[in-house]
Amino acid sequence: MQILLANPRGFCAGVDRAISIVENALAIYGAPIYVRHEVVHNRYVVDSLRERGAIFIEQISEVPDGAILIFSAHGVSQAVRNEAKSRDLTVFDATCPLVTKVHMEVARASRRGEEIYSHRSRRAPGSGRDDGPVQQPGRGNVSGRIARRCVETDGQKRREALLYDPNHAVGG
Repeated sequence: MQILLANPRGFCAGVDRAISIVENALAIYGAPIYVRHEVVHNRYVVDSLRERGAIFIEQISEVPDGAILIFSAHGVSQAVRNEAKSRDLTVFDATCPLVTKVHMEVARASRRGEEIYSHRSRRAPGSGRDDGPVQQPGRGNVSGRIARRCVETDGQKRREALLYDPNHAVGG
């Protein structure tokens, strides 16, 4: 049996949506458009958007008051949303709907005081760091402390989880 994979295979719907939001904002409002974190994990796409006037930032403080800000496909924490609102920024949320669903589930579980485990795959870009753009938004919807623990080691595979402790407040 022969299996053929199309290369490139294209983006998922959430990534397509995020790219379209940035492209449409640039077309309608013109440059500059500020985007919190790189909108997707694809250097070609990010460089292309940058050339057209997208400015990728890490902190909301880098965005001038009253400017246009887009949240990346990875989403943001409630604290980031609140900061953007307090700064009178025009915000477009390019968070993947599936990511939003996960964040809502995390927030609900947090309110119920449940333990939250978040498996991190080393293969997913940005997920190898506790403070990466993939991990921050979900953690930002939890009202307790989260600590990293190794939960399984299998030869070269190492699985880690973020453990939620409802008895400790999240710092920063």
